[in-house]
Amino acid sequence: MNEDKVKGGLDQVKGEAKEQWGKLTDDRSTEAEGKIDKAKGKVREGVGELKDKFKE
Repeated sequence: MNEDKVKGGLDQVKGEAKEQWGKLTDDRSTEAEGKIDKAKGKVREGVGELKDKFKE
């Protein structure tokens, strides 16, 4: 497991928390930020997986 996969997973968790907080407080901008953070995390995790494949 490389750094990109770890940080990507953390970004997804952070994004989920922001999204849920935004829903709870009816704050659409925070909810949107959470969705963006989750998407960034998925992309970063994907980059980490590609790096692992190329190392093999």
